Amino acid sequence: MPLAYRFLFPGLWVSWCLYWLWASRRAKLSARRESPGSLLLHMVPLTLAAELLASNRIPIVFLNERLYPWAPWQFWMAALVTALGLLFTVWARVYLGRNWSGVVTIKQDHELIDTGPYSLVRHPIYTGLLVAFIGSALARGEWRGVLAVLIAWAALWRKLRVEERWLTEHFGERYVDYCRRVPALLPFRKWRRD
Repeated sequence: MPLAYRFLFPGLWVSWCLYWLWASRRAKLSARRESPGSLLLHMVPLTLAAELLASNRIPIVFLNERLYPWAPWQFWMAALVTALGLLFTVWARVYLGRNWSGVVTIKQDHELIDTGPYSLVRHPIYTGLLVAFIGSALARGEWRGVLAVLIAWAALWRKLRVEERWLTEHFGERYVDYCRRVPALLPFRKWRRD
Protein backbone atom coordinates (compact mmCIF):
# COMPACT_ATOMS: atom_id res chain seq x y z
CA MET A 1 0.00 0.00 0.00
CA PRO A 2 1.46 3.37 -0.91
CA LEU A 3 2.58 5.78 1.78
CA ALA A 4 -0.07 8.25 0.59
CA TYR A 5 -2.77 5.87 1.86
CA ARG A 6 -1.52 6.42 5.39
CA PHE A 7 -2.19 10.13 5.14
CA LEU A 8 -4.64 10.87 2.33
CA PHE A 9 -7.56 8.66 3.33
CA PRO A 10 -7.30 9.28 7.07
CA GLY A 11 -7.03 12.99 6.24
CA LEU A 12 -10.21 12.87 4.15
CA TRP A 13 -12.16 11.01 6.84
CA VAL A 14 -10.80 13.07 9.78
CA SER A 15 -11.58 16.32 7.94
CA TRP A 16 -15.11 15.04 7.33
CA CYS A 17 -15.52 14.07 11.01
CA LEU A 18 -14.31 17.48 12.17
CA TYR A 19 -16.77 19.23 9.86
CA TRP A 20 -19.54 16.90 11.08
CA LEU A 21 -18.81 17.78 14.71
CA TRP A 22 -18.59 21.50 13.95
CA ALA A 23 -21.86 21.49 11.99
CA SER A 24 -23.75 19.59 14.72
CA ARG A 25 -23.58 22.47 17.20
CA ARG A 26 -26.68 24.19 15.76
CA ALA A 27 -29.10 21.27 15.47
CA LYS A 28 -32.67 21.71 16.68
CA LEU A 29 -33.79 20.06 19.90
CA SER A 30 -35.21 16.56 19.55
CA ALA A 31 -38.89 15.78 20.01
CA ARG A 32 -38.35 12.02 19.56
CA ARG A 33 -35.07 10.11 19.60
CA GLU A 34 -34.12 6.49 18.93
CA SER A 35 -33.12 4.34 21.89
CA PRO A 36 -29.46 3.63 22.72
CA GLY A 37 -29.99 -0.01 21.73
CA SER A 38 -31.29 1.00 18.30
CA LEU A 39 -28.37 3.39 17.86
CA LEU A 40 -25.89 0.60 18.63
CA LEU A 41 -27.47 -1.60 15.94
CA HIS A 42 -26.11 0.69 13.24
CA MET A 43 -23.14 2.36 14.98
CA VAL A 44 -21.35 -0.87 15.92
CA PRO A 45 -21.44 -2.26 12.34
CA LEU A 46 -20.37 1.10 10.87
CA THR A 47 -17.46 1.24 13.30
CA LEU A 48 -16.49 -2.32 12.36
CA ALA A 49 -16.64 -1.43 8.65
CA ALA A 50 -14.42 1.63 9.23
CA GLU A 51 -11.97 -0.44 11.27
CA LEU A 52 -11.74 -3.05 8.50
CA LEU A 53 -10.62 -0.30 6.11
CA ALA A 54 -8.40 1.63 8.52
CA SER A 55 -6.35 -1.21 10.01
CA ASN A 56 -3.03 -2.15 8.45
CA ARG A 57 -3.82 -5.86 8.75
CA ILE A 58 -6.60 -7.85 10.32
CA PRO A 59 -6.37 -11.31 11.92
CA ILE A 60 -8.52 -13.07 9.28
CA VAL A 61 -5.75 -13.67 6.74
CA PHE A 62 -7.75 -14.16 3.53
CA LEU A 63 -9.45 -10.78 4.03
CA ASN A 64 -6.00 -9.15 3.69
CA GLU A 65 -5.49 -10.68 0.23
CA ARG A 66 -5.57 -8.35 -2.75
CA LEU A 67 -8.46 -8.33 -5.18
CA TYR A 68 -6.36 -6.88 -7.99
CA PRO A 69 -2.78 -5.67 -8.48
CA TRP A 70 -2.06 -2.24 -7.09
CA ALA A 71 -1.82 0.59 -9.63
CA PRO A 72 -1.35 4.32 -8.96
CA TRP A 73 -4.28 5.37 -11.19
CA GLN A 74 -6.65 3.09 -9.24
CA PHE A 75 -5.48 4.60 -5.98
CA TRP A 76 -6.09 8.17 -7.16
CA MET A 77 -9.43 7.24 -8.72
CA ALA A 78 -10.43 5.70 -5.39
CA ALA A 79 -9.35 8.91 -3.61
CA LEU A 80 -11.56 10.92 -5.96
CA VAL A 81 -14.54 8.59 -5.35
CA THR A 82 -14.03 8.87 -1.58
CA ALA A 83 -13.78 12.66 -1.70
CA LEU A 84 -16.88 12.95 -3.91
CA GLY A 85 -18.86 10.72 -1.54
CA LEU A 86 -17.84 12.80 1.48
CA LEU A 87 -18.60 16.05 -0.36
CA PHE A 88 -22.06 14.73 -1.25
CA THR A 89 -22.74 14.16 2.46
CA VAL A 90 -21.61 17.71 3.23
CA TRP A 91 -23.91 19.11 0.53
CA ALA A 92 -26.78 17.13 2.05
CA ARG A 93 -25.87 18.28 5.53
CA VAL A 94 -25.96 21.92 4.44
CA TYR A 95 -29.44 21.45 2.94
CA LEU A 96 -30.69 19.60 6.00
CA GLY A 97 -29.53 22.45 8.22
CA ARG A 98 -30.77 22.39 11.79
CA ASN A 99 -32.96 19.32 11.12
CA TRP A 100 -29.87 17.07 11.11
CA SER A 101 -29.15 14.48 13.77
CA GLY A 102 -26.62 11.68 13.98
CA VAL A 103 -29.28 9.36 15.36
CA VAL A 104 -32.80 8.69 14.13
CA THR A 105 -34.69 11.68 15.47
CA ILE A 106 -37.74 13.80 14.91
CA LYS A 107 -36.80 17.39 15.71
CA GLN A 108 -38.95 20.08 17.21
CA ASP A 109 -40.52 21.92 14.24
CA HIS A 110 -39.07 19.25 11.97
CA GLU A 111 -39.12 20.22 8.29
CA LEU A 112 -39.28 17.86 5.33
CA ILE A 113 -36.37 18.81 3.07
CA ASP A 114 -36.88 17.80 -0.56
CA THR A 115 -34.57 20.18 -2.43
CA GLY A 116 -30.89 20.02 -3.41
CA PRO A 117 -29.50 16.52 -2.90
CA TYR A 118 -32.82 15.54 -1.30
CA SER A 119 -34.44 15.93 -4.71
CA LEU A 120 -32.09 13.23 -6.06
CA VAL A 121 -32.29 10.70 -3.20
CA ARG A 122 -34.16 10.62 0.09
CA HIS A 123 -31.02 9.76 2.08
CA PRO A 124 -28.11 11.57 0.42
CA ILE A 125 -25.92 11.39 3.53
CA TYR A 126 -26.16 7.59 3.45
CA THR A 127 -25.57 7.58 -0.31
CA GLY A 128 -22.46 9.71 0.11
CA LEU A 129 -21.16 7.58 2.96
CA LEU A 130 -21.60 4.42 0.90
CA VAL A 131 -19.75 6.02 -2.02
CA ALA A 132 -16.95 7.08 0.35
CA PHE A 133 -16.75 3.56 1.80
CA ILE A 134 -16.58 2.15 -1.74
CA GLY A 135 -13.79 4.57 -2.64
CA SER A 136 -11.82 3.70 0.48
CA ALA A 137 -12.34 -0.02 -0.17
CA LEU A 138 -11.13 0.37 -3.77
CA ALA A 139 -7.97 2.08 -2.52
CA ARG A 140 -7.40 -0.70 -0.01
CA GLY A 141 -7.90 -3.25 -2.80
CA GLU A 142 -8.38 -6.20 -0.47
CA TRP A 143 -11.25 -8.57 0.31
CA ARG A 144 -11.89 -6.79 3.59
CA GLY A 145 -12.97 -3.75 1.60
CA VAL A 146 -15.80 -5.78 0.08
CA LEU A 147 -16.82 -6.93 3.56
CA ALA A 148 -16.60 -3.37 4.92
CA VAL A 149 -18.89 -2.01 2.18
CA LEU A 150 -21.42 -4.80 2.74
CA ILE A 151 -21.45 -4.16 6.50
CA ALA A 152 -21.80 -0.39 6.00
CA TRP A 153 -24.62 -0.91 3.50
CA ALA A 154 -26.51 -3.22 5.91
CA ALA A 155 -26.09 -0.79 8.82
CA LEU A 156 -27.22 2.22 6.82
CA TRP A 157 -30.12 0.31 5.26
CA ARG A 158 -31.33 -0.66 8.74
CA LYS A 159 -31.07 2.96 9.91
CA LEU A 160 -32.82 4.15 6.75
CA ARG A 161 -35.77 1.82 7.37
CA VAL A 162 -36.24 3.09 10.95
CA GLU A 163 -35.94 6.69 9.80
CA GLU A 164 -38.46 6.21 6.99
CA ARG A 165 -40.98 4.67 9.38
CA TRP A 166 -40.65 7.66 11.73
CA LEU A 167 -40.85 10.23 8.94
CA THR A 168 -43.94 8.53 7.53
CA GLU A 169 -45.57 8.64 10.97
CA HIS A 170 -44.63 12.31 11.39
CA PHE A 171 -45.35 13.72 7.90
CA GLY A 172 -47.97 11.20 6.73
CA GLU A 173 -49.08 11.35 3.10
CA ARG A 174 -46.62 14.14 2.33
CA TYR A 175 -43.68 11.81 3.07
CA VAL A 176 -45.34 8.89 1.26
CA ASP A 177 -45.68 11.11 -1.83
CA TYR A 178 -42.01 12.15 -1.50
CA CYS A 179 -41.06 8.44 -1.38
CA ARG A 180 -43.01 7.84 -4.60
CA ARG A 181 -41.13 10.64 -6.39
CA VAL A 182 -37.59 10.23 -5.05
CA PRO A 183 -35.55 7.01 -4.72
CA ALA A 184 -34.01 6.03 -1.39
CA LEU A 185 -30.28 5.76 -2.16
CA LEU A 186 -29.51 5.58 -5.87
CA PRO A 187 -30.39 8.58 -8.02
CA PHE A 188 -32.68 7.74 -10.94
CA ARG A 189 -33.53 4.36 -9.38
CA LYS A 190 -36.90 3.74 -7.78
CA TRP A 191 -36.84 1.32 -4.85
CA ARG A 192 -40.01 -0.42 -3.84
CA ARG A 193 -41.06 0.86 -0.44
CA ASP A 194 -42.92 -1.50 1.89
